[in-house]
Amino acid sequence: MYGDPATIRKILTELGDTWAIVGLSSNQQRAAYGVAAVLQRFGKRVVPVHPNAETVHGEQGYPSLSAIPFKVDVVDVFVNSDLAGPVADDAAAIGAEAVWFQLGVIDEKAYERTRAAGLEMVMDRCPAIEIGSLR
Repeated sequence: MYGDPATIRKILTELGDTWAIVGLSSNQQRAAYGVAAVLQRFGKRVVPVHPNAETVHGEQGYPSLSAIPFKVDVVDVFVNSDLAGPVADDAAAIGAEAVWFQLGVIDEKAYERTRAAGLEMVMDRCPAIEIGSLR
């Protein structure tokens, strides 16, 4: 339900290519680091969003979604489920087209709010896995 194939395909192939990755830092041991690298290989621009605002994979980081000075198409969320809802709300506030909650990140109320705001949303899936299966 939270990751139907049509929505996954639309987000990965039809929406813009600028992805803000919330929770992305320079820690190479974290899943976000590897997922960001895969997305870059598939032509996505990855924008790190982390309190430390580190540069990762050659892209300047920002401390919050609202600090990004350009349009973000998709917000990919690598935070605990308890923290994910406010990130989804921020994604809607900045005009993103979609929100993607990573594997294990589930917040049904945030899903409902995000969809009601007109954004596409996938929850409990990994774009790095899904994008590889599209070809």
